[in-house]
Amino acid sequence: MTERLKILVTNDDGIHSKGILVLAKALQEIGDIFVVAPDIEKSAIAHSLTLHRPLRVEKIKKNFYAVDGTPADCVHLGVNVILPKRPRLIVSGINKGGNLGDDIIYSGTVSAAFEGTLLGIPSFAISLVSRSHFKFDVAAQFALRTARYIIKKGLPKDTFLNINVPNLDEKEIKSYKITQQGRLIHTGDGVIEKMDPRGKKYYWIGGGQLIFNKGRNTDVEAVSKSYISITPLNLDLTNYSSIRELKKWRI
Repeated sequence: MTERLKILVTNDDGIHSKGILVLAKALQEIGDIFVVAPDIEKSAIAHSLTLHRPLRVEKIKKNFYAVDGTPADCVHLGVNVILPKRPRLIVSGINKGGNLGDDIIYSGTVSAAFEGTLLGIPSFAISLVSRSHFKFDVAAQFALRTARYIIKKGLPKDTFLNINVPNLDEKEIKSYKITQQGRLIHTGDGVIEKMDPRGKKYYWIGGGQLIFNKGRNTDVEAVSKSYISITPLNLDLTNYSSIRELKKWRI
């Protein structure tokens, strides 16, 4: 009997998020699923690792493990400690909300896929672009299709995928597009200042309206036109187009 391949599933919304439960159920069709996710929501925690305190793992049920750490911590523990063998694939999501444009810098969901790729394992992140009434089943089925293809064909070297799915019924989604990362237009009102009952100021970051530049062939444009966006991301963050110019510097 052929042994089923192992798939590690994680997220940044936490192990009790509906998105990860629907995703794990869909992927069971192609492998043994191990869910290793934060015990509480860790949105916008980016690519942080917990290095200054021990991490604890709680087994919730068969193949479900809650970690009191970050999404990147979960990938490390899943690959190196929890799974019985190295996974063939890492899938991060389904995120409650898009990870478009500049979001990828802050996203724990995307960073988990980044970490998996650093460890040499094909990985992708998938997010549902909405703030409420999430149609997780549609995104889960596309994740299943993508997982099948990656297992069969692989990914380019040092590449992982950031997938964003419009929150529409399946029949309303036109298709998918291979896109580039869009950009966020900063409005300057992203911090809200308030006063507590004792007269001391406090601040909320992220209170401003998000305005995205819908440039051609971007993730933002694709989703706005009812396409699923697939953006290939690379481990190498070097801006090669600037090297020649910077070599002219005389500091």
